[in-house]
Amino acid sequence: MTTFEFDKEISKVKQSPKVKTPWPTKAAMEQIYEKNLWGGKPTEFYSGEGSHDPALVTPYIEVVSNFLQSFEKPLTVCDLGCGDFNIGRELVEFAAHYHAVDIVPSLIERNTTLFKNENLSFHCLDVAADELPAGDCALVRQVLQHLSNQEVHQILEKLSRYRYVIITEHIPSGDFEPNKDKISGQGIRLKQNSGIDVLSEPFHWKVKEAKVLLSLELDNGKGRIVTTLYLL
Repeated sequence: MTTFEFDKEISKVKQSPKVKTPWPTKAAMEQIYEKNLWGGKPTEFYSGEGSHDPALVTPYIEVVSNFLQSFEKPLTVCDLGCGDFNIGRELVEFAAHYHAVDIVPSLIERNTTLFKNENLSFHCLDVAADELPAGDCALVRQVLQHLSNQEVHQILEKLSRYRYVIITEHIPSGDFEPNKDKISGQGIRLKQNSGIDVLSEPFHWKVKEAKVLLSLELDNGKGRIVTTLYLL
């Protein structure tokens, strides 16, 4: 899909009734960690409950590690939006090389100091704007849900270079209208009864196969977290 065609498609998607001034994604993410908007102790880097709650983390690590171990020759993995690395640290051993990427410089500096392995490297990059490391499999865990449709579109174009892509998204439990636009930042589309579906408009991402690896229903009607493997 060309940029012009995407712009036409995106105009069809319902916008939020509240118009907010977009903030640069890097600045928004830096503020999240500086002010502990996802929780954690002051001065502590914390990527939120989704990266620390055992009920959410353990099943994810299990399905992804099983996938990575299913190959005779280990894959090179690119973890795009690695956060505080509480999850990635459990997957490094199953990769030929593990590239961990995040947009927040101080977070990457902290991760580089804390986590060391011969097959591990950290990169401070804007996943939507910068050139990404080469690899076989990309992991994108609860990242797209925080971004505008324009940035999601830019990322999907880059993900098409990988053979396997595993995307995890927090979406409503029942029927919902996918891909309502938002500004990039702390919040997600759940309050709009929406969530990311990369195969629906305005993205229409082209894949050979899609398979749900994991679907976790949250308590109190807070939606579900779905992990899908895409073969490209």
